[in-house]
Amino acid sequence: MASSFSFLALAALLALASWQAMASDPSPLQDFCVVDENSPVLVNGFVCKNPMDVKVDDFFKAAELDKPRMTNKVGSNVTLINVMQIAGLNTLGISLARIDYAPSGQNPPHTHPRATEILTVLEGTLYVGFVTSNPENKFLSKMLNKGDVFVFPVGLIHFQFNPNPHKPAVAIAALSSQNPGAITIANAVFGSKPPISDDVLAKAFQVEKNTIDWLQAQFWENNHY
Repeated sequence: MASSFSFLALAALLALASWQAMASDPSPLQDFCVVDENSPVLVNGFVCKNPMDVKVDDFFKAAELDKPRMTNKVGSNVTLINVMQIAGLNTLGISLARIDYAPSGQNPPHTHPRATEILTVLEGTLYVGFVTSNPENKFLSKMLNKGDVFVFPVGLIHFQFNPNPHKPAVAIAALSSQNPGAITIANAVFGSKPPISDDVLAKAFQVEKNTIDWLQAQFWENNHY
């Protein structure tokens, strides 16, 4: 009986460890794995180039993150630096973003399917929050000032809003994936291509179909650049 219990406990521990291992980018098995942009092989991530061909610029980008960005109609601009911009980030499990907010602008509700995000305010004030998963859907929010830090857990819907109608705000965020991904909720639901059936969305949101048709007719602009 005791041995059976020990076996089950070990199996549960191994399952938990395996889940943790799969919950984020895989750990590197060498110093670096710079993307080989010429390889036709498709893998989860990118194929490594020959280490002898690696150059210092594979780990560098003149991103000018110190300069303000133009914002879109929702009042934000996300400048993401991930493995697509710096080939040396491949397998390192991290990326970076500068986020500019216009007065009263927002980075609308969205998720990062592959990353936890930690954000710090460089200028201005931000009202931020996230919602936990079903069934609780608990809403946690906070007003952040310059120098404050906030964490958004992986996969959860979250947002940032600049409550100041007169001054812009700026934040820097680090994300725990070389390619965190972003799903902006309104864009995905009402701006999908092809569109989701208005019958489906009207039932889901408990509104009239003409309301869904109006929402789907809007231009859902991307704020990730």
